[in-house]
Amino acid sequence: MKIATIVGARPNFIKLAPVSKQIRERDIDEVIVHTGQHYNYEMDRIFFDQMGIAAPDYHLGIGSGSHAFQTGEMLKKIEEILQKEEPDAVIVFGDTNSTLAGGLAAAKLHIKCAHVEAGLRSFDKRMPEEINRVLVDHCSDLLLCPTQTAVDNLKREGIVENVHLTGDVMVDAQKDCERIAQSESHIIESLGLEIGDYYLATVHRASNTDDPQNLRAIAQALLELDDVVFPCHPRAEKCLREFGLWEDVSRKIRVIKPVGYLDMLVLEKNAKKIVTDSGGVQKEAYLLGIPCITLRESTEWTETVDDGWNILVPPGEDIASAIREFQPRHERQDVFGKGRASAMIVDLMEGLAGPGGS
Repeated sequence: MKIATIVGARPNFIKLAPVSKQIRERDIDEVIVHTGQHYNYEMDRIFFDQMGIAAPDYHLGIGSGSHAFQTGEMLKKIEEILQKEEPDAVIVFGDTNSTLAGGLAAAKLHIKCAHVEAGLRSFDKRMPEEINRVLVDHCSDLLLCPTQTAVDNLKREGIVENVHLTGDVMVDAQKDCERIAQSESHIIESLGLEIGDYYLATVHRASNTDDPQNLRAIAQALLELDDVVFPCHPRAEKCLREFGLWEDVSRKIRVIKPVGYLDMLVLEKNAKKIVTDSGGVQKEAYLLGIPCITLRESTEWTETVDDGWNILVPPGEDIASAIREFQPRHERQDVFGKGRASAMIVDLMEGLAGPGGS
C-alpha cells in the first residue's frame, strides 16, 4: 500500500506527525508532499526537525501569493506527483490551501482521499479556510471527524457515508510532544518569564492583520496588558510596520520570532491566558486548560466556546477588558478524544485502499 500525505503549513505539519508515525510503524509506503505554503525555518523546517517527521519526498516551493495563485500552482504540481507515484490513497489535513489543492487533485484523478479534521464549520464564508474545508469534505471519500459536532455538521450537509468519529490528532501530537518539550525547551528561562504570569498572543489571519482598524485595535489592547509574549507571524510584522504600529509594539511587548511546536507548547502551558486568532492555538489552549480569548467573530472549534474555556471577541469590541475579565467557570469536558485518533485513522486508511474514488 502507498499513501501520499499532502502538507504545506504549520497546522498540517503538527497533524501529520502522529499519523505519519503510525503509517511508518506499519511499513506502509508513505510519500510526503510539501507544497511550500509555509517556508521559513520557524514556520516550516523546525516542525520536521523537532517532531521527528521524515523529510518530504517532494517540496514544491510554491511560497506566498494570492489564494488563487497558491491553490492553482499546488493543484498542477500535486497532480503531476500523484500521476507519477500512483498512490492507493491521499491524506489531507485541516483547511489550508494545501489541503484544498491536495483534495481536488486526488478527486480529479479518482484517487481515494481521506480528510483529517473533516466536518469543522465556522459558518463564516468570508474565511478562506471555511471554503476550503467545505469543498474538501464534499470531494473526499473518507471523512475523519475530531468531534461529534463535526459528524453532525456533515450530516446536515447530506454527508453520512464513510464518516468516522476518530477523535482529534492534535491530542495525539500533544501527548507525544509535551513530555519532550518539558525536557528540551528552555524558552521560559531564556525569556525570563514567570510561570502563569504572562499573556501569550498570536495574530496571523488576514482579516486581522490586513485591516488597519482591526490590527490597530488588537495592538492597542495588547499594549494595555502587563507582560505579553508575542510570537510574531511574518504577515503580522509586515502589516504592523506598514500601518505605523511596529515601533510601539516592539518596544512595549515581548515580540519574538515564531517558535517551533515544542516551545509553543511550553509557552501555552505556562501562560496566564492566551489571545489568538488561530484555530490550532484555540484548541491547544483548551487541551492544556488555559483560558483563551479568540479575536474573531466565529470559530470552527465551537466546542471550546460551548464548554466555557474560549470566548470570541471581534476587534471592534473592548478586547483588553474581555481579556482581563474572562475566566472559565467549570472543569473542561473531554470532547476531543483520548489520543488514539492516529491509529484509528490509519486503520481506516488500510480499509480504504483500492481502485475507485470520488
